[in-house]
Amino acid sequence: MDKSIECCSTHLIDGDGTFNASGIDKFTKEVKLAECGLSYAVVAIMGPQSSGKSTLLNHLFGTNFREMDAFKGRSQTTKGIWMAHCVGIEPCTLVMDLEGTDGRERGEDDTTFEKQSALFALAVSDIVLINMWCHDIGREQAANKPLLKTVFQVLMRLFSPRKTTLMFVIRDKTRTPLENLEPVLKEDIQKIWDSVPKPQVHKETPISEFFNVEVVALSSYEEKEEQFKEQVANLRQRFFHSIAPGGLAGDRRGVVPASGFSFSLQHIWKVIKENKDLDLPAHKVMVATVRCEEIANEKFSSFATNEEWCQLEQTVQSQPVPGFGRKLTSILDVCLSEYDSEATYFDEGVRSSKRKHLEEKLLQLVHPAYQFMLGHIRSGTLYRFKEAFASALNGGKGFAVSARDCTEFFMSQFDKATADADINLANWDSSRVREKLQRDIDAHIAEVRAAKLSELTTKYETKLNEALSGPVESLLDGASDETWPAIRKLLRRETEVAVTGFSSALSGFEMDEATKSKMLSKLEDHARGIVEVKAKEEAGRVLIRMKDRFLTLFSQDSDSMPRVWTGKEDIRAITKTARSSSLKLLSVMAAIRLDDDVDAIENTLSLALVEPSKSGTSTNRSNLVDPLASSSWEEVVPSSKTLLTPVQCKSLWRQFKTETEYTVSQAIAAQEASRRNNNWLPPPWAIVAIVVLGFNEFMTLLRNPLYLGIIFVLFLLIKALWMQLDISGEFRNGALPGILSISTKLLPTIMNLLRKLAEEGQRPANSGPQHNSPFLAKNSTNDQSHMSSVASSEVTSSENGTEYSSPLVHHKAQ
Repeated sequence: MDKSIECCSTHLIDGDGTFNASGIDKFTKEVKLAECGLSYAVVAIMGPQSSGKSTLLNHLFGTNFREMDAFKGRSQTTKGIWMAHCVGIEPCTLVMDLEGTDGRERGEDDTTFEKQSALFALAVSDIVLINMWCHDIGREQAANKPLLKTVFQVLMRLFSPRKTTLMFVIRDKTRTPLENLEPVLKEDIQKIWDSVPKPQVHKETPISEFFNVEVVALSSYEEKEEQFKEQVANLRQRFFHSIAPGGLAGDRRGVVPASGFSFSLQHIWKVIKENKDLDLPAHKVMVATVRCEEIANEKFSSFATNEEWCQLEQTVQSQPVPGFGRKLTSILDVCLSEYDSEATYFDEGVRSSKRKHLEEKLLQLVHPAYQFMLGHIRSGTLYRFKEAFASALNGGKGFAVSARDCTEFFMSQFDKATADADINLANWDSSRVREKLQRDIDAHIAEVRAAKLSELTTKYETKLNEALSGPVESLLDGASDETWPAIRKLLRRETEVAVTGFSSALSGFEMDEATKSKMLSKLEDHARGIVEVKAKEEAGRVLIRMKDRFLTLFSQDSDSMPRVWTGKEDIRAITKTARSSSLKLLSVMAAIRLDDDVDAIENTLSLALVEPSKSGTSTNRSNLVDPLASSSWEEVVPSSKTLLTPVQCKSLWRQFKTETEYTVSQAIAAQEASRRNNNWLPPPWAIVAIVVLGFNEFMTLLRNPLYLGIIFVLFLLIKALWMQLDISGEFRNGALPGILSISTKLLPTIMNLLRKLAEEGQRPANSGPQHNSPFLAKNSTNDQSHMSSVASSEVTSSENGTEYSSPLVHHKAQ
């Protein structure tokens, strides 16, 4: 069963006996009764007033009937007849809660409705619960015996009898066993049945032909609540599959199909109401009731089809109607005056009652149109308010003043428009619509206010970002002792400018000082946040910055020109200066210093990284502790302001030294190579040794000139090979690489020289034989001078790690 229909209920018949036809139709649709066919059951309960009928039904079937409040006294709670759908019981079970009998509200003589309702319950129900107190058993009036007698008699006369289960529910059971109470009840029922006049055909028919009599007993709900609930839970199980064979209503007869249930109820009640034995209304009142109702229905139908009303209703659905209240009041007055003219001679009470009912129906009919009109007034007023409010703000008027003036003006306009739409007959209250308009206006003001404040905040935050981001990055890039003081000065200046402008812009909003101070403080925090974020970004790139600064200072002189390592530069001093500057950058980036507090980070880094010997001499080596072996700067800098911890600084410095040592070694190698290239003479001691030890060989060469010629030729050949192989260039990068390179080029170079000599020797002589020797000598000399080549050289740049090489160049003799 769908959860949405489980607890559905309706007021079937009101206290005046009016049958709620529309209500029962709606009810049957909601519980989908038409789909049940014959698989449904109807249960009713009757009994004295305030005997706990509704309470029993709510616990037994999960309904939501209104219960009596014991603290307010005993009075009539259920008026008329209510019907509800039982929760969680199969098949679909409907329960009727009847108005209590013997109530003081109806008086001593007005028992007509009690008889009608009891007869109605017996006529339509499969199971009838008769609720009675235990101490009433054996009594005459309290046990509803006269009522049952009348009901039995009329039931036999009006309807085809059906099999109904009468279940007597004895409440507040005493110590008397149920076995002793049940015979007394059944004996009383039998006596009532025997005394009822019956048609001839049913003269000897026993009560069991029409009724199954059941008796159950329940403990006191107030005194033994848990026991009561347990007994009710057990009784509830008997209502499952109640129409199945052997169930409480297993042998019922004459069941109306579920699709005709609503009509059957209405017809049965009509027959009961028209029965003169049970209902004897005054003929005058009856005629007045019927006729006045007919007149009222006619006038209502006439009003519903009135051309002027239909046009007014159609127009107001799409647009506001000027003079709506006046026009509609006029149409209603005409309709009611016609009713008064035709019903003037009928009973005044009935006439007035029906007129009031007609007014209610008419007002109910026109109320949607009135709501449409109020909706148009509200939406139009809100639209005009938005336009006027925007114009006031664009005109430079203060936000708070604009909001206050526009709100007061347009709320007064709304009040005037709703007064024009009011109907004289109705006392309708437009305060809810007015409150909704006020809420809409307040919501729009709040939305615009939030948007304006957000726009202002974004504007000044953007200005701060533009004013701080670039300069802070530049100051951090050129880190020095004045970096953080300059950043603090810049931050104070730009924050003061932004806060002053923002505070002036907020004055038009007339906000409280606490809120204003909070927003200004948030802007100041944003400014500090920009600096902190930029500092964190630069701290993430500190290693790159350190290497750039080192390479700049190491590779360029004071005039920003590239250094040429001639051998005269003090590489150690240059390296120390460059590293000290890089260490300065590292110390600046180690922490955020937006306050004026002084720290010793730079000194700590310098002693620990650049001059560790000094830090070691001042302390006993047995007690020496690394000052950078920590994850914080202790109390000097809080963790929230730390960008680089001591451990990180130490790791960065180690990585920095590793990546810059190659540049230093390259510079040293270049310096040594330059020295070697510029000094070809051996040391003085070597020259003296050569003179002393080579004197005899020198004299031998002077005595034998042929040796000089051979030595000269060998000198020329060796010089040619030296120049061709670029021996000095090959050994610039080390002995082993030079030897390997020369070994691969030696043989091809010798072959090339021999080939050139052979070509020169085969060249035809132009001058005769006597000139061959001078020509060969001259040509040999020219070849030696022109066959020079530059060997490939490799220069490694320590700044970017890129290797440059020059191709081999050959010079041929022309």
